[in-house]
Amino acid sequence: MAPNSVVVTMEKPNHFSIVEINASDPSLFPEKRKAVSPKQFSWVLLLKAYKALTCVSWLALAFKATFISIKKRFALSKMSKEEPRSRGKLYRFIKAFLVISIVALIIEVIAHFKIWSSNLKNPWEIQGLVQWCYMAWLSFRAHYIAPLVITVSKFCTVLFLIQSLDRLVLCLGCFWIKYKKLKPEINGEAYDIEDPSSFPMVLVQIPMCNEKEVYSQSISAACQLDWPRDRLLIQVLDDSDDGNVQLLIKDEVSSWRQKGINIFYRHRLIRTGYKAGNLKSAMGCDYVRDYEFVAIFDADFQPNPDFLKQTIPHFKGNPELGLLQARWSFVNKDENLLTRLQNINLCFHFEVEQQVNGVFLNFFGFNGTAGVWRIKALEDSGGWLERTTVEDMDIAVRAHLNGWKFIFLNDVKVLCELPESYEAYKKQQHRWHSGPMQLFRLCLPAIITSKIPMWKKSNLIFFLLRKLILPFYSFTLFCIILPLTMFIPEAELPLWVICYIPIFMSFLNILPAPKSFPFLVPYLLFENTMSVTKFNAMVSGLFQLGSAYEWVVTKKTGRSSESDLLAFSERESKSSNEEKILRRHSESGLNLISKLQEQEAPRVKKRNRLYRKELALAFLLLIAAARSLLSAHGVHFYYLLFQGLSFLVVGLDLIGEQFPGNQLSMELVYSTDRS
Repeated sequence: MAPNSVVVTMEKPNHFSIVEINASDPSLFPEKRKAVSPKQFSWVLLLKAYKALTCVSWLALAFKATFISIKKRFALSKMSKEEPRSRGKLYRFIKAFLVISIVALIIEVIAHFKIWSSNLKNPWEIQGLVQWCYMAWLSFRAHYIAPLVITVSKFCTVLFLIQSLDRLVLCLGCFWIKYKKLKPEINGEAYDIEDPSSFPMVLVQIPMCNEKEVYSQSISAACQLDWPRDRLLIQVLDDSDDGNVQLLIKDEVSSWRQKGINIFYRHRLIRTGYKAGNLKSAMGCDYVRDYEFVAIFDADFQPNPDFLKQTIPHFKGNPELGLLQARWSFVNKDENLLTRLQNINLCFHFEVEQQVNGVFLNFFGFNGTAGVWRIKALEDSGGWLERTTVEDMDIAVRAHLNGWKFIFLNDVKVLCELPESYEAYKKQQHRWHSGPMQLFRLCLPAIITSKIPMWKKSNLIFFLLRKLILPFYSFTLFCIILPLTMFIPEAELPLWVICYIPIFMSFLNILPAPKSFPFLVPYLLFENTMSVTKFNAMVSGLFQLGSAYEWVVTKKTGRSSESDLLAFSERESKSSNEEKILRRHSESGLNLISKLQEQEAPRVKKRNRLYRKELALAFLLLIAAARSLLSAHGVHFYYLLFQGLSFLVVGLDLIGEQFPGNQLSMELVYSTDRS
C-alpha cells in the first residue's frame, strides 16, 4: 500500500467510512522496515557522484572556454581610435563608481556575515570602530543619499513613462492604419507610356566616399530604373580620397555611359561638409535647373527598376508634397545577432514611427536615402546645410516649417545593408544621436518663432527631444541608479520599472518583426547596453564637445542577397557575347576589382577591439548583482546579472560574431558563382 494513502470502505450505497493511514507509522507497514542492501546504496552513491562530476566538468569546460575566449580577445585586441576619448569624464566617472562599488560590496559582505543591522539602538550593542562607522554610514545614507537618489529615479521614471506612452500611442496608430487599410493614394492620372515627354525630369544622386565594396551595386541599380532615358540623369557624387577607388568608380560610370545611360561622375577635391556639402555642390550644377525631382540613394542602396514609377506619380496633383520616403529592406538582417537586433529597431522605426507620422501628421524625419524630394521644396527650405551631421533631419525640419508635406510609402522597399560589426554600428549610432542634439540647439529658436500652429511646434520639439529622452533615462536609470540602489536599499526601484514595462515595450517594438520574437530578451538587454554610446553622443552633441561633429562613413561589406548572387551566376553562365545590362555588377568593374585585388598585400587577420566603458559597466552591474544576493532580490539579481553579461559580450566585441550556418550558406553561394 502506498504511503499517506486513504482507504474507503463502503458497506451500503449511502454508508461509507474513510480511514487515513499515515505511512510514518512503522507498525502498519512492517515491510518498510526492511534494510536497504549495501549494493543498492553503492549504486545510488555512484549515480550521485557521476552527476556531480558531470556537472563540475561541464562548468569547468564552460569556464575554460569563456576564459580562453576572453584571453584571446585581450591578446588580439587593439586600441581603437576612440581610446583617448574613452578616458574622458564619462569613463572616469564609471571607473570611480566601479571602485566605490567594490569597496561597498566588501563592507556589505562583512556586515552580512557579522549580522550588523541598523536595528541596534543601544550604544553598548555596537562592538568596535568599524561597526560604529558602518552604523554611521547607514544613518547618513538613509537621511541624505537615499532622498537624492529617489528624486533622480522618479525624474527618470517620469521620462521613461513619457517615452513608453509615446511608443504605445504610435503602436495604436499603426494598428488603426492596419485595421482601416490606410495608405497613400495617387490622385493624378498615370503617365502616358507612349509619350515620354509626359514624364517629369528626375535627377538621381548617389553620394559615396571610399565605398569600394558597394559602389557597383548602387550604380547598376540606378542605371536600370524604368524611366525614359531622356528624362533621367544620374549623378555619382564621389568624395573618395583613395585613388584606386576613384578609378574603379570612373570605370563603372564610363561603362554605363557607353550603354546609353545619362550618367555623370563628380569628384570634389576639397571635401567640406561631408554628405551635405557633397549634395549641395551637386545641386549647384547648371543642368540641374531643368529637373523637377531628385531621388537620393546611398552607396549600398539598390532600388528596384520600378522605384520611380511607384513614387513620382504621388507628386502629380499634390503640389504641397515635398518629400516621399520609401522603406529600407536589408540583405543581411540574419547575418549575426547584431544585425538581427538592428532589424528589430528599424522595422519598428519604419512600420510604426514613419508610417504613423506620415499618415496622421504628414511629417517625419527624412532618412537621408531612398527618398524623392521636390527640388522646389529643397530650394524653398534653404537647401542642404553643413551645420550638423544629420543633414537629412535638418532639411526635413526646415521643409516642415515652410509648410511642405511628407508621404511615407511602407510598400515600396529599397534593398540595403546593415552594419555587421559593433564598431561600425557604434559609430553610426553616435552620429545619429549626436546630430539631433546639434539640430535641437540650432532649430529651437526658429521653431518657437515660426507661424505654424502650436500643436505642430510641440510635435517638432518633442520630435527632436526623443533622441535626448531615451538615452538619458535608459543610461541613468538602468545603468547607474539601478546598481546604486543595491547599495542603497531605501531607494529600491519597483519591479514594474525594471521588469514589467520594459518587457511590454520590447514586445511592442518587436511586433513589426514577428520572426524576431525569440530575441525579445536579448533585444531588451542590448538596447540598454547601447545606452552608454547614445548617452555619450547626446551629451557631446548638446554641449558641442569634440566628437559631436565627427563623421565616419559606415563600413559596408558589399553583401548581396542569395537570390541576387544566384541570378548573377546564371547570367554569367550564358554566352559571353550576349550583351545584357547586369543589375548588380558590371563586367568591367569586376575585372578591375580583380586586378587591384591581385596587387594588394595579403589580408591582415582581424583584430578585435575592447570597449572600456562597456567593460567597466559590465563589472559594475555584476558587482551590483552580487550585492543583490545578500538582500535576496530575485528579479533584481537576474536582471543585473544578464545585463552585466550583455555589457561584457559587447565590451569584448563578441556581438558581431557570424553564425556558422549563415557563413556556410554564403560560401556555398559564392562557390556556385565562381564555378
